[in-house]
Amino acid sequence: MSRRTFERRFKKSTGDSPLIYLQRTRIEAAKRLLETDEQTFDQICYRVGYENSNFFRELFKKHTGLLPSEYQQKFLVKPTLFLR
Repeated sequence: MSRRTFERRFKKSTGDSPLIYLQRTRIEAAKRLLETDEQTFDQICYRVGYENSNFFRELFKKHTGLLPSEYQQKFLVKPTLFLR
């Protein structure tokens, strides 16, 4: 199958190009890590497959409307202690 045919079929099936689909998948993974982990954004970038954290920061903001630090402040789930 040619690259062009693959891209057309992939977009028809998912609604996104392979690149956009991969970017969204990586952003969703980064969001989960920002919600549950207290790793640095550079560490999270590397874990989801980006070496250039500045590029990924811009991409993250484009897709979520928030900077990664803003997203983490808003959605970080901090463990709570329940006392009986």
